[in-house]
Amino acid sequence: MRTVTKRDLVQAIAEETNVQQQKAKEVIQCFLDRIIDELANGNRLEFRDFGVFEPKAKAPRVARNPRTGDKISVPEKITVKFKAGRMMKEKLQKDDPPAGGTGTSSASPPAARTGGTDPASA
Repeated sequence: MRTVTKRDLVQAIAEETNVQQQKAKEVIQCFLDRIIDELANGNRLEFRDFGVFEPKAKAPRVARNPRTGDKISVPEKITVKFKAGRMMKEKLQKDDPPAGGTGTSSASPPAARTGGTDPASA
């Protein structure tokens, strides 16, 4: 898996649409800025078949400093939740070939695929 940067997207979109890279960069940046502004205003953004961006409030909580054991008050904060749309889900599943080359899916659990650990088994 490689990392695709905004510059990579600008170059690809400029080539596909036959526009100058500077113009493509301005449009992409304006689009991203607008998404941020709408989320900051508490609005939900829905792009059919792509997905939904939604601001979510995380409740204040009491955490623990792992080094000292002291309790720390963590204030409420706003995060962004993204839910993939139908077309994205289908494309991701279609591009994910099953292991072993057979028609049945023998996909491993998410923790095994990402190298993470399962909190339930810890």
